[in-house]
Amino acid sequence: MTGAARPRSHTGRRPGANDTRARVLQAARTSFGERGFDGATIREIALRAGVDPALVHHYFGSKQQLFVAAMELPFDVTLTVLHLLDGPPDELGARFTRFFLELWEAPANRSLLLAVVRSASTDPVAAAMLRRLLAEGPFLALARAIDRPDAILRATLAGSQLIGLAMARYVVAVEPLASASTDLLVRALGPTIQRYLVGDLADGKNATGAAEASTGPP
Repeated sequence: MTGAARPRSHTGRRPGANDTRARVLQAARTSFGERGFDGATIREIALRAGVDPALVHHYFGSKQQLFVAAMELPFDVTLTVLHLLDGPPDELGARFTRFFLELWEAPANRSLLLAVVRSASTDPVAAAMLRRLLAEGPFLALARAIDRPDAILRATLAGSQLIGLAMARYVVAVEPLASASTDLLVRALGPTIQRYLVGDLADGKNATGAAEASTGPP
């Protein structure tokens, strides 16, 4: 005898909101990284994530809100600064340059960082994110931890130098910069970042970063 169909029993945990959100965020990072804010669409992101576009709107609202949610920095600023300070003071610029390059070299991070840089010229939200990264993020935290004058200026100088490097190397792919090894770039740019962070900004000297005062004529 047949009767009413029994409800199917479920074992284990069904994929829930957290799984869906994670897929959408990863798809958004990839799409924004490849196309920038203007080029990426909710439909494309939904297709990558394997969900309906309406579900993307349900979880994140507008494309700008999705962009903001997807662009969270992939590291803890406080722990990063402590790590960078743990070493010879005269090699701080080299350590920071290496940290920046290795952040970009990691595939999981590159799409996120590309998205911010590529979108900053056309989208005000992305532009504000990049400004905060330069003026309030790890650059400023490190400059303040060193306790030298003009921390904000130092942070933006170091940040603009490294963001410019990222544009040329990872976005525009200018050769031979795009193919240069991390070690070569650290050796070439480390002293410049060192001077920006701890050196004498007034005369352009003191690339090693020691805060030395002149005691007499040369």
